Amino acid sequence: MFPAAVLLAFSFLATAYAQQAGTLTTETHPRLTVSQCTSANNCQQQQRSIVLDSNWRWLHATSSSTNCYTGNSWDESLCPDPVTCAQNCALDGADYANTYGITTNGNSLTLKFVTQSAQKNVGSRVYLLSSDDTTYELFQLKNQEFTFDVDMSNLPCGLNGALYFVEMDADGGKSRFPNNKAGSKYGTGYCDTQCPQDIKFINGEANILGWTGSASDPNSGTGQYGTCCNEMDVWEANMNGAAVTPHVCSVQGQTRCSGTQCGEGDERYDGICDKDGCDFNSWRLGNETFLGPGLTVDTRQKVTVVTQFLTNNNQTSGSLSEIRRLYVQNGKVIANSKTNIPGMATFDSITDDFCNAQKEAFGDTNTFESLGGLAQMGNAFQQGMALVMSIWDDHEAGMLWLDADYPTDVPATNPGVSRGPCSATSGDPTTVESQSASASVTFSNIKFGPIGSTY
Repeated sequence: MFPAAVLLAFSFLATAYAQQAGTLTTETHPRLTVSQCTSANNCQQQQRSIVLDSNWRWLHATSSSTNCYTGNSWDESLCPDPVTCAQNCALDGADYANTYGITTNGNSLTLKFVTQSAQKNVGSRVYLLSSDDTTYELFQLKNQEFTFDVDMSNLPCGLNGALYFVEMDADGGKSRFPNNKAGSKYGTGYCDTQCPQDIKFINGEANILGWTGSASDPNSGTGQYGTCCNEMDVWEANMNGAAVTPHVCSVQGQTRCSGTQCGEGDERYDGICDKDGCDFNSWRLGNETFLGPGLTVDTRQKVTVVTQFLTNNNQTSGSLSEIRRLYVQNGKVIANSKTNIPGMATFDSITDDFCNAQKEAFGDTNTFESLGGLAQMGNAFQQGMALVMSIWDDHEAGMLWLDADYPTDVPATNPGVSRGPCSATSGDPTTVESQSASASVTFSNIKFGPIGSTY
């Protein structure tokens, strides 16, 4: 996730958010089949489920249906301070299909962009649960590969269908923070390298201190604290652009930040996490004919995405040294594109050498290297990372960092500025939410296992 305060992008239009577990709506997790492989053509299906992030959920008083949070304001009587608010308020179960446009079918998950029921909901974020249905599945992917199919044919400019990993607590922080009674069963404990400050509850406390409503999103805002952790963006994409991006932090595991630690605004490169990451975006790296409608990787059709996490000794005990990408479409294995930037060596995968060369060629600040690079990303996978899938629009930067020219105040001819073919206004949230309300993304056929076993 690239822009500062990027999670302002999620439009929380269903009044939600909490730390106690409510009982007014039964929480039933949609089932999703995944496969664990041991060798080529030897994969075993596993029954899992998904859970909706707590920030989307209805938040009400524990003893009634009175909202604790309405629009972008907290109820001061229920929430006079962070701890009391967490004790007074409960997040409730979700109607996944009818309220949030989230459906599963066997090994397939579809996320609809806008869903209109009793209220309007925009976007969603879900996590994969383990077999116990109450904790997040944690993936340890060093010397492993992770593969999935994605259909983004209904995902235009300005939207992002994302699949990624973050270093959340398996129980959503329930054991570490006594005021969090809901835990991963209700999707608590989110964190990423943007250190998002729009998360309503962090470390079991309401993020109400310094809360300021968003100027562009009537249902979102930011508080004093953010929530940080290592993040591996395996897939951020729409029909017109895609990026794979590791981000790292100087801390291990979910960590609450404040002030300079969060890296907000002018302090973007002074925080504890690398917000820019080291991205491999084929268009940005000089190949404008590789991925898109009718191109080598044809985004009008479903495509299989293979990501391999190689180590320096080809063992799970080694240090993460390379992230490789392959595609499979219509029975054909497609090698990743190669960089084509003047003055930059040729690369087709993410290594520390690639990251350093890319940062130098584009004139970008290299916090990825200073905060530990691929080795630190490997440390996070060693601990285990939760799988996230989402669909969202961007109230902060219009998703231009993914599919258009960005930043907008420098010439598009400068190396690294052009990231996709979309226009400067294509990601305006008001336009996207009205004109592309029926957009969706489908992830399916998730597989993981040793290198070469999943495709």
